[in-house]
Amino acid sequence: MATVCHPPTGRILPAFAAVAKCYGAGIDICPPRRGNRKGVVEKANHSAAQRWWRTVPDGISIEAGQNGVDKLAVQMDSRKRKLDGASTTVAALAEAEPLLELPTRPFPAELEQTRVVSPQALVSFAGNHYSVPPGLTGAHVTVRTRLGEADLHVVTASRAVIAHHRRAPDGAGQTIRDAGHVIALERAVLASFSDKAPCRTKVRRPPSAAAQTEAEKLRGRPETDVANRVVIDLAHYADVADRPRQDPTHEDQERESE
Repeated sequence: MATVCHPPTGRILPAFAAVAKCYGAGIDICPPRRGNRKGVVEKANHSAAQRWWRTVPDGISIEAGQNGVDKLAVQMDSRKRKLDGASTTVAALAEAEPLLELPTRPFPAELEQTRVVSPQALVSFAGNHYSVPPGLTGAHVTVRTRLGEADLHVVTASRAVIAHHRRAPDGAGQTIRDAGHVIALERAVLASFSDKAPCRTKVRRPPSAAAQTEAEKLRGRPETDVANRVVIDLAHYADVADRPRQDPTHEDQERESE
């Protein structure tokens, strides 16, 4: 009942009022503490569940199950009822009910889901990906579609439509891109490139004052401290670089003489 009306007040909810207006049906709210009206329907559902569902054997086929339901419906339709002192059946009362034909299409309810735009300017929905204009990476958008329709819209928080796509089969794993989105994305990618020559030299930066201060703190530690092993003495490398380079053959002769 809470999906049809507001229980404390009994007023019909706007969402369900739209359903009744779409199908041209009236709504009669069951008065409180009138269990006879509601109980009739619930009792019929309970009887079907108890008298048929619990007796269904394992491994039954769909055709056999439908035949079992049809036989149960015939038995329940033949139940006797009294109406204004006259004897009748449930089937006769059902035939006299002024019910409308079942609608050929579902109510056009809208389904909305919030999604985050990927770096590739895509949003995921029902197992597929749909494109949006570039420049929206990380933004929250809403995918909106109506039941029974094959299109979907992607809208922003301000309800502005930024994309319209034909829905792919759910779970197909397809990527649907709009031609305009592809062109705009290519232009955005090409604009990020530069025709300037790349830097071929490495910038040499001397140690900062803070780095030299920390090095002096480490040098002041005792000789047994393992931190002394990680301190680089640039003077040692300068001495090695200044040494004259010897001929390899001369070095081999000195090693043989030793």
